[in-house]
Parts: sequence; structure tokens; C-alpha cells
Amino acid sequence: MVTSLIDPTLKETLLPKGVNDFLPEKAGKIGYIEGKIRTVFELWGFRRIITPLLEFHDVISLGMGEDLKSKAFRFDDRQTGKLLAITSDITPQIARIVATRMHAYPLPHRISYQGRVLRHAELQSGRSREIYQSGVELIGLDSPEADAEMVAMAVEVLQGLGIDEFKIDIGQVDFFRGIMAASGLTEPEKRLLREAIGKKDVSAVSAVLDKTNVSAAARDEIAMLPRLFGGRKVLDKAASVVTNDRSRRALDNIAQVLDILDIYGVSDYLTIDLGEIRGLDYHTGITFEGFVNGVGEAVCSGGRYDDLTARYGFAAPATGFAFNVLTLLSALDKRPEVEASKTRDFLLFNLKDDRREVLGIAQNLRRKGFSTARDIIRRDYANSLAYAQRMNILYMMVIGGHYCTDDEVYIVRVADNKSIKVNKACLLSDDFCLNIDP
Repeated sequence: MVTSLIDPTLKETLLPKGVNDFLPEKAGKIGYIEGKIRTVFELWGFRRIITPLLEFHDVISLGMGEDLKSKAFRFDDRQTGKLLAITSDITPQIARIVATRMHAYPLPHRISYQGRVLRHAELQSGRSREIYQSGVELIGLDSPEADAEMVAMAVEVLQGLGIDEFKIDIGQVDFFRGIMAASGLTEPEKRLLREAIGKKDVSAVSAVLDKTNVSAAARDEIAMLPRLFGGRKVLDKAASVVTNDRSRRALDNIAQVLDILDIYGVSDYLTIDLGEIRGLDYHTGITFEGFVNGVGEAVCSGGRYDDLTARYGFAAPATGFAFNVLTLLSALDKRPEVEASKTRDFLLFNLKDDRREVLGIAQNLRRKGFSTARDIIRRDYANSLAYAQRMNILYMMVIGGHYCTDDEVYIVRVADNKSIKVNKACLLSDDFCLNIDP
């Protein structure tokens, strides 16, 4: 007998803060969500890339903004003496791969990925340091249609997951940049305003402006930024105030993207937020975030980043987005279809001494697509049924014993003990379909 050296009551101290074990039930739900996302990506023509866990820190840092650089996990490589990093975002990895490994492929690149990243987080924040990302990158197209495609895909994934109450907030970082560039403000003043606008803090914006010599026209433009949120009328309101060409081009860009999204039929899910300046040191045009009712953070985010691949020696326009799978899980955890994803179909309970028949039945069921496990441990009917219930198995199939004749099997629905006898010839037929009346 092996004696554990670990006190089981201390299980919460066995992992670093901010990471988790996911047991089969939760892992099954995560797999269900990832599968739904992956299906949509494949239907839109995206092909998967698998990125490495480790990167050279100096290389991956080229593709990260200051915020992501500060959150990367870094350590020395014993073999080379160089600094390594566990990446805090997969998009820079895709940019590196495209720029250095995919010259033989024609543009555009339609790339998808699923993976985990690590980010330093304040321990008291309660945030996970491990993030499950499922995303796409569309590289080589500078087009409103490419931006619209990203948003439409995000909507399709959320609809496919059965989520009805959600919104996609669309911004355009060049609108903000145009206003700031034309304002004549100093860099320290711009930083203060950026922080206040990012928090939608109208009073803080006014307080900063009161300490500047900005013109009345520029003050009006900046002061309205936290309030430019809502439907398409937001674009008209912004156009009536801004005068610089850069911001006007940004408004025209959003309008073009919205027109294409009308064709996709997803406009009811959209809102516009011209005061959204997330990723200002990274994004170059359209940005968006997806929010589900009842979830306090975005379930997906993305946008245009035309300057990223150039940092690795290959200039190409690009756009993309990623889902935070664990945030999606918090929105979907109790939905029936997600709950069902953790179940399995059959547990085979063999009462015969010979195991050849039950193994043949198991193989046949698996060929038909039913998940099938053998209860190899010798135990009685009640204990096998209890095991099936505990393991979220839908049906127990009994072979042999007094439950049925020799040419039948006995199938019991674990949830309510309702049962049916099925002829073995029917069980082996190509059109076998289990139907136990409620």
C-alpha cells in the first residue's frame, strides 16, 4: 500500500494562485465550447496553427504592447543562457510564423488557433493567470469586409452556443488618435486624458481639460468621447463635431463595416463605442469586444493590427479576434446543452462469464458513434448503476442474467431507471436508434 505524502486537506495549496485543475465534468464543457468555436472557424475557411509554449523573450516581445510585455512569464534557458518567455498572447506568435515561415503561401492567410497563455495578474484580483484562447487571424487584407467578417464570425459562434442576449461593441482607434493629434496637447496631458476616457470618467476628462490651453473646438471633441456610445446615430453626432481628416476617415471606415454587417444580418447585436481606446498601442483601426448579459468581462475581443507582422520583417495588413474560453464557460456553465456535453452514452454490464460478446457489442456501438465503456470491475447491478450515475453515463446495458432472454439486451436509463429490452439483431443493425419513452 502506498502512503500519500500530501495531506488531501491541503489541496488548495498544491497549485500556484491563478491556475486550476479541470476535472472531467468541467473539462468536457470546455471541450464542447472549443469544438463549437472550431467548427465555425473551419466553416469560414480558417486553418489551424499550433504554436509553441515557449518563445525567446526578445523575439516575442517585438509583437507585444507594453501591457502584455509586463504580464509575460520569463525565465533563463539553461541550454542557451537566453531569456525565454511563456507567451501572454498568441497573436504575436502568429505574426512571427507568418512573417518567417509562410512566404510560400499565397495571401490572404486564414489562420485559426486554440491554446493557453499565461499572464501575471495581481493575486488579490482573483483573476486567472491562465487564459484559454480560441481565435483567428486574417492576414493580407486591408478591407472593411475583412473587419466585418471577424465580427460576423463572433456573432455566429455566440449564436451557435445558444446565447441570445449579447452585444458586440465596435470602436475605431484612429478616431481617437485623430482628435488627439489635432488637439495640440502635450504628451503628459494626452496620457491623463487617455486614462480618463478609458474609464468613461466624464468628470476626470473635464478636470484634465480645465488645466490645459486647448481650443474650445478641441475641448468639445475630447469631452464628447466618453459619451459616444450607442447605435448608428453616434456616427452622425461624432461627424457633426470632429473636423480633422483622420477621425473622419475612421467614421467612414466604421460606416462601411456596418453596411457589410447589415448584409450578414447581425446589426441588432451591435453597438458603437467611439470612446473605446483599448489596445491603442497595438490596434490600427476597427476594434470590437463581445459581452454576454450577466458576465462582467468580455467573452471575445479583437480588431485590426496592420503594423504587427512588419515587426518581424513582413509588412501585411491584418485583423483578428479571440474568445476567452473560460469566460464563455462562466456564461454557459448551466445551460442544458453544455451540461449534456459532460455525459457519456453507455456503460456495459456483463453478467456472462465469456467476455467476447460484450466486447463485440462495445465495438459495434462505438462504430455507430456511441461513447461506450465496459464496467470491468466485478460488482452487482445496483453498484454498477450507481457508478454510471456518478460518471454521468446516460444508459446502462445489461448482457446476460435474468434481465432478458439470450437474444436480447436490457437497457436502463440511469436518470430514472426506466428500461427497455432490445433484440440483439436490432442492436447490431445499421439503423439502431435507442428510444426509451419518458
